[in-house]
Amino acid sequence: MSFHTSKQNGVVVVDVDGQLIVGNRQELKQKVLDELEGGERKFLIDFSNTGYIDSSGLGVLVSLSKKIREQGGELRLANLNEDLRTLFELTKLDTLFNIADTRDAALTGF
Repeated sequence: MSFHTSKQNGVVVVDVDGQLIVGNRQELKQKVLDELEGGERKFLIDFSNTGYIDSSGLGVLVSLSKKIREQGGELRLANLNEDLRTLFELTKLDTLFNIADTRDAALTGF
């Protein structure tokens, strides 16, 4: 499990490799908050290499979305697999996040 942060077209892109669970959610949160404190406002989390997110992982995404919005920014998600997309739909989190099928689609219009 690891997180890789890069910048693409003025957007901080975080690639999540593996599961987003209670054991690593704080690492993701800290990486995003460090960038937010550094002045970044546009964030994309790419889940193309992620098969599972537990409830604490969902919680950290909601928390990050709130903090980023409070700073005038936006958090988008991309590349959720079918199971994860269903999870977001069942929890109604698909109404909170801008979820794109691809990274390029998510970056468009930022």
